[in-house]
Amino acid sequence: MSQQQRPNDVSIDDIPVDVSNTQSGEVDPAEVPEEIRSITRGLASEQPPTNPLIVLKAARWWYIHGKGGTDPAFQWAIEWARHLATDTPSDVDQFDAFLEYLVTIGFADEKAALR
Repeated sequence: MSQQQRPNDVSIDDIPVDVSNTQSGEVDPAEVPEEIRSITRGLASEQPPTNPLIVLKAARWWYIHGKGGTDPAFQWAIEWARHLATDTPSDVDQFDAFLEYLVTIGFADEKAALR
């Protein structure tokens, strides 16, 4: 059974990719799919996800819909996946930049609310 996809709405899983809105750098938190929102909030929490495939799913979404390779949510997801794969310490400064970014785009009013 094949699934019909419109040229501007492509996905490789259940999370759609809006091709017309790729790497715009303008992320509206209301347009973040619930699964990505949940993973992203989890990455900001005291007990982040431990499955690198789940983390990479969020990284992919942020790369496509955020600022590409410079998107702080993408960078932190990649950093966390690296940490999970290698069991090396993660970059605390990068985590702080990620939290600040989530506040800037409207995921929370302050960094403490994300933890």
